[in-house]
Amino acid sequence: MLHARVMTFNGAKNIDDGAVFVREKALPVVREQPGYAGMTVSADRSGAVFGILSLWESDADRAASEQSLNAVREEGLGVMGGKLTIENFEEVLIEVGDTPPGPGSALLIQRAKTDPANLDANLAFFAKEVAPRIKANAGFRAVRQLANRATGDVIVGTVWSNAGARQAAAAEAEGRREEAAARGVTFGETSEREVLFTDMP
Repeated sequence: MLHARVMTFNGAKNIDDGAVFVREKALPVVREQPGYAGMTVSADRSGAVFGILSLWESDADRAASEQSLNAVREEGLGVMGGKLTIENFEEVLIEVGDTPPGPGSALLIQRAKTDPANLDANLAFFAKEVAPRIKANAGFRAVRQLANRATGDVIVGTVWSNAGARQAAAAEAEGRREEAAARGVTFGETSEREVLFTDMP
């Protein structure tokens, strides 16, 4: 199980410059950190949202990287603009299709929440019942589920070959909402993005 840090820039003013900064300046620093396990960078240009998902071998590795990355993070915020929020999760599920995600892939991020007491049961249900349905959709590239066990917050990211496949999958997912609600799951924000680049060692 990997540990994830989710950084979201809302109101990002310079997405392309920000992507160049992350790739050329931030990523080399991140790669030097003990326990670094991968990164995905995505953006919603029309919504001015820029996201960075970094993965770490342990919670201790993720925490230890904070001090080393503070300076480059502040510099990146200066390039990007907007407001930065940082969240920590566990990666509880990752499934990759025959064609892995890459630049230009269509990403759909769905936030949800459940009672922490019911989290494990709902995660197990998702892995057994929901993930296979997601993978059966045309254009599937990957599905990743993140969870915060203390709060019950969950993020599900699905990656698709193009925006059309993402739209069809989102429509199919609507049919599962009533079932999820019956299990005590409430849905939050949905974000449609483009994968800008990935770094998966």
